[in-house]
Amino acid sequence: MKQREAVIVDAVRTPVGKRGGALSAWHPADLLGHTLRALVDRSGIDAGDVDDVIAGCVLQHEQQSSNIARHAVLSAGFPESVPAVTVDRQCGSGQQAVSFAAQGVMAGSYDLAIAAGVESMSQVPMPAAFRPGADLGPQYGPLELERRPDLMAQGPSSELMNSRFGISREALDAFSARSHERALAATRDGRFADQLVPITRDPHDPDGERIPADEGIREHVDAAKMAGLAPVFAADGRTTAANSSQLSDGAAALLIADREVALERGLRPRARFRAMTVAGADPVIQFTAILESTRKALKVSGLEVEDIDLFEVNEAFAGVPLMFQQEFGVPDDKLNVNGGSVAIGHPLGSTGARMLTDLLHELERSGKRIGLQTICEAHGTANTTIIERI
Repeated sequence: MKQREAVIVDAVRTPVGKRGGALSAWHPADLLGHTLRALVDRSGIDAGDVDDVIAGCVLQHEQQSSNIARHAVLSAGFPESVPAVTVDRQCGSGQQAVSFAAQGVMAGSYDLAIAAGVESMSQVPMPAAFRPGADLGPQYGPLELERRPDLMAQGPSSELMNSRFGISREALDAFSARSHERALAATRDGRFADQLVPITRDPHDPDGERIPADEGIREHVDAAKMAGLAPVFAADGRTTAANSSQLSDGAAALLIADREVALERGLRPRARFRAMTVAGADPVIQFTAILESTRKALKVSGLEVEDIDLFEVNEAFAGVPLMFQQEFGVPDDKLNVNGGSVAIGHPLGSTGARMLTDLLHELERSGKRIGLQTICEAHGTANTTIIERI
């Protein structure tokens, strides 16, 4: 059997909307369907040639239940022959969808696949168990509760991380302000323009008001006001609403193909995969698995930290990229160069696909070659992906 290489052919995303904001009227199946349609139209492929659509989604209940990926495929107007599946690796779901698509291509199961992600946190709010101060008991059976009474929601865990790695409130706030500043600069410079799907505020009016940019980015960050916010998860804590990711709506999609098939069909391979790894770590502190998954990815790829041109570390909380930076010695000018989820927003299931879309386009814009992306996930798992621009 000949060796196959998975490549990214194209990648698009919606602007990210604030919860209750610009995208809140969109049913999540239609939001993802609109994004899938845009990807196919832009790439020029026949939708019927897509072997599978793999979509990440975290809150798989209410409007996002019953395999939302399949509903999105039908909403996009793809042929009924195109299958779809929904995956959940918590915040890394969109990134995991990309890995599954690429692995399917490399295995010979697919020639063309779409990896995607979607979340409408307006229409499908986070369950009560994930909110500040919540008891996680209802999620678990009696035996697990008996064995692991220390399990908690991610917010309180962020305070454990802050303490263990010595991350100060001042550092968290400064990083968060920088996220907004960098995302605003990227927006004004048009760095996101080529990846954004044209979309209107009203899903029933294609000629209506367009949503031109990510909605959560602040034009002015008041440092004094930020410093005055009360901690959310502990009275003496450091995590606040301002140095945490935003609850958001959004979708993203990437076209993954076998390199030879892409060339045969007149498609341009834009990046190849150097590593796709997952790891598990402490389910109480929850965020440290990104360190282990990154070490695994560097080992698999044969690369060193110094070989990576750009790092994207999801800003679930500002302490996560700061922990990563501290551990690996990543320079400021390589880390989240166009901002992250603190500023742009974090529609859970789509963030991994959104970040990889951003990373691909930024590698191309800046003429750099190798990018690493990692995402922490609830209860101590993580994904890391390394891509190389072609």
